[in-house]
Order: sequence, then structure tokens, then C-alpha cells
Amino acid sequence: MPLLPPLSLSLRLAFLSLLLHLSSSEVFFEERFDANLGSIVLAICLKDGWESRWVKSDWKRSEGKAGSFKHTAGKWAGDPDDKGMCYFVALELDILLCTNNTCVGALTGPNRPSRIQTHTDARHFAISAKFPEFSNKNRTLVVQYSIKFEQDIECGGAYIKLLSGYVNQKKFGGDTPYSFMFGPDLCGTQTKKLHVILSYQGQNYPIKKDLQCETDKLTHVYTFILSLMPHIVFWSITGKEILEACILTGISFRLERLRTLMQKRLEHAILPLDWDDREYIDDPNDTKPEGYDSIPREIPNPKAKKPDSWDEDEDGIWKPPKIRNPAYKGSWKPKRIKNPNYKGKWKIPWIDNPEFEDDPDLYVLKPLKYVGIEVWQVKAGSVFDNILICDDPEYAKQVVEETWARNKEAEKEAFEEAEKERKAREDEEARRAREEGERRRQERGYDRRHRDRERYKDKYRRRDRRIIWMIIM
Repeated sequence: MPLLPPLSLSLRLAFLSLLLHLSSSEVFFEERFDANLGSIVLAICLKDGWESRWVKSDWKRSEGKAGSFKHTAGKWAGDPDDKGMCYFVALELDILLCTNNTCVGALTGPNRPSRIQTHTDARHFAISAKFPEFSNKNRTLVVQYSIKFEQDIECGGAYIKLLSGYVNQKKFGGDTPYSFMFGPDLCGTQTKKLHVILSYQGQNYPIKKDLQCETDKLTHVYTFILSLMPHIVFWSITGKEILEACILTGISFRLERLRTLMQKRLEHAILPLDWDDREYIDDPNDTKPEGYDSIPREIPNPKAKKPDSWDEDEDGIWKPPKIRNPAYKGSWKPKRIKNPNYKGKWKIPWIDNPEFEDDPDLYVLKPLKYVGIEVWQVKAGSVFDNILICDDPEYAKQVVEETWARNKEAEKEAFEEAEKERKAREDEEARRAREEGERRRQERGYDRRHRDRERYKDKYRRRDRRIIWMIIM
């Protein structure tokens, strides 16, 4: 009896191609929360599921402020009837190699997403997973994941963190040091920030460019790529048809961080007495025109005519009305000209930092060992999925194509259908409320046609008396 079932030639070639690709790149961590990865994929199915790989923190639990995550396909998913990867391994497995509790195989079948979602409003959420420690020195670092805001989040984060050294995962929280933070942070209508923060020598350095995140209720994929010098590349894929790209020159990024190390602001600096920060000044050669102050503010209207009916014996001497004098320019002021001695806006000067030591590995993070989600949300409901840490941007793109790209149209259609149902449901509830209110008024003997009679009974009584009096007269 053969170990493997018979396979078609195309399936064998596809599976072989996938194995060769994986051998040329290194995946440090990949979590799809037991989702079927696509039509032909390499799947790892652990016996105990995603919870065996993630540790839920007890941070804020004693205060009653710790939130929880639930495993779900989410609302308006492409296929809400998800049962997880292990279910489809049993149903649609073409190649299966098992050792202990781990099964590696090539799967065929539809894309059936599973994710984790923040649960319970106004809570702190903290969860982390461990992976084999690695360094990004002399290699590209790729961090990618997807997020969907099913809720009206109001205020809260949806970012992930990479951590180094030893971390007590049961105590992982907001005060735990991290090496890298990446993802959306929203609050109200003003804050829609996409964080990119790297740590160096214990200090966090946020990216200088103001990056905005998506705020609709569809799934979006965010990818960060930290490549070798001399350039650093950051790009993100959104739920739109286009690929939003932002290329940052590594030289400028490096100099921005170097400046804070090579130089420091001069303490106790004050504005020098000879520093002229006036950009414009009065023209010293400009003089007031002769007779300028004698120009009246108003003058008689030259177009006005004395009326024919005007009688000076009775009406007095006729004077034309006054109008604003177009020649009047107000109080005289000299012209403004560019100040030839203008030195610009004064800033506190920088001086050489005597403690600076050049570091050619400025881009290198501390060896990475954990990935975590640590956020606070006013309203829960954010859906995390497809967390990937690797060194190959092409593989990251492949993951996007296998997951988000295949499901985006179905998700969009499901969302639009859910919105139609929600609107219809709200309209129906409003109609029933109106009918119920009318029914209760009728039960009380209330007639809408006379709803104001009791309120204005005195007014109606006076009106009726006037009508009776008119009839009698």
C-alpha cells in the first residue's frame, strides 16, 4: 500500500515549486489561526490549534480590565461557516506527512478564513507568541498582518509588537519593552495613525513620515519591509485595488536617527541680542503724502439731486447725503518691505554630542523572539489574522494573494449585503415603533386630530365664544 495517494502531474509540480520557494527564504513566524491557506499550500496543523502557540496575558486581570480574544471568521467573511484548518486537512488532503502532533501537507479547497477578535468593550488586550530567536543583521525583515475593524472603534489601537530577550508572557503588557511596533491607532475623527516605531539603545524612534491607516470595516493588510542599507522600503496593501507604496531612502532615515545621537540641543540657549527675526519691516524711505491727513472719510454724494417737492422755507437748506470717500485710505502706514537683515526663525542650536559613537548596525534590532498584540480599545471587535515574520518580500506578497486577495471581493459583497439587511432591519423597527405608539394612543382614547386641543383649551374657548357672539349679533 503506497504511503501517498496518486497525484496529478500539475499538483506534484506545484507542491515541489512551493517546497523549493520555502527553502530559499526563511519564515520565522507565520500564524493564520488554522485557516485553509488556499488551493495548493503548505499547511502546518497543530493538534491543539492556535491557542497552543499563543499565551494570554494576565495583565490588568486583577483590576477587571483585561479583555479576551475569541476565535471566529468574523462578520461578513467570505465563508462564515469556518471549522478551521484541521477540519479541511481531514476532508481535502492530497499529501500528508505526519510526525507526532504536526502534519505537513498540500491542501486543495476553498479559502475559509479563521481569525481572532478582541472581545468585551473598554478593555486591555494582551496576547503573545514565541518563535525561534533571530537577528535582522545583514538580512531583510518583513512584518505583515491583516486587521479589520468590524466595530465603530471610537478610540483604540490595533498594532502588533516584536519583542526581544526574555519576556514573561503571562505578564506581557503596555509597560513591556519592545523592539518594533507597527499598525493602526485610531481615536475620534482626527487620529488615524499608522505607527512604525523602531527601538535603538532603549529609546523608541517613530518614523517621521505621517502615515494614515484605513478606517472602514473591511480587511486590510499592512506590510513593513526593513531592508539592508542604503535603502529602507515600507509598503502597505489596502482593501483598494491599488498598491499603496512609500519608498523611504535609507540614507535620510539613517541620518535622522544619527542626528539625535551625534548632536544634542544646547541647553539654556537664549535668543542672541543681534538676531533679527523680523521677516518684513516698514520701508524707511516711504513718506506720508502731503495733505494725506486732510482727506475726509465721507464726502457729499455728487449724484444726489434735490427733490422737486423740497421746500426750503419749511424743510430748510437741502444738503446732499454723504457717501464713503473712495480717496480715503485710513490712517497712513509706511509700506512693508523684506528685511535685509532677516536671519530666519531662531531655533535652539545643536552641538556635537561628545558621547556619540558611530554604529554601522544602526538598523539592526535586538534579536527578536516574540510577537505580541497589546492594545486598549473603547469598543472591541477588531479582527487580527495572517501574522507573518520572514525575510522574503516575495513570499509576503504570495501570502497576500493566497489570503486577502482571494477573499476581498466576497468579503465586500457580504459586507454590502449585511449593510442592506441592517438598514432594512432599522427601518422595520422604526415602523413597528410608530405603529406601537399609535396603538397605545388609541387605547387611551387619544385622537391625533385633537392632540393640541387640551394644551390650548383656553385659546379654543375664547375662539368659540367669539364665534357664538358673532352669530348672535
